[in-house]
Amino acid sequence: MPVATAPCLEDRMIAETVCSAVSAAGLGIAVITAYRKRFLAAARIAAYSLVPVGLVMTGVVDWLADTAFSPTAWAGFAVLGLSWVLFATTRTVERRRGGSRKERKAARTATAPEAVAPRASAPSLGQGTRPATRPAPASRGDDDFSDIEAILKKHGI
Repeated sequence: MPVATAPCLEDRMIAETVCSAVSAAGLGIAVITAYRKRFLAAARIAAYSLVPVGLVMTGVVDWLADTAFSPTAWAGFAVLGLSWVLFATTRTVERRRGGSRKERKAARTATAPEAVAPRASAPSLGQGTRPATRPAPASRGDDDFSDIEAILKKHGI
C-alpha cells in the first residue's frame, strides 16, 4: 500500500488556476468600479483581488495544498484546537475564582481602604432639587380636559 507524502502536481495546478481566476475576476470588477468613478472602492477591490496571486507566488498555496491533504497536519490542528480549548477553560475558571491561589490569599490578608466616598452612592438629583409644583387651576366644568389634566398631574407636568 503506497503512502502519498505530497499532493500530486494536478492538485497544485488546480489551486493555482483557481487563485488566478479569482484574481482576474476581482481585477475586472475593480476596472468596472473605477469606470463608475468610484476610485477608492476600485483600489480596495484591486488590493483584495491581488492577494490570491500573491499567495501563489510566495508558495503559500503549495504549503496549503501539502497541509490540506496531510493527515498529520490535521492531527496537529486538532492538538492545537484542544490546547486552545484547555487554555480558554482554565482562564475562565481562574477569572471566576478571582485569580490564582496566591492572589486570593493576598487579597484576603490585604485590607483595602474604602474606595467609594460615603455619599457617592446617593443619587445626585434628589427631591430637593425639583421645582415646587403649583396647584392646578380649578377646572371650569370642562370634562373633556379633566382626563388630560389628571394624566399631566400623574407625570408631574
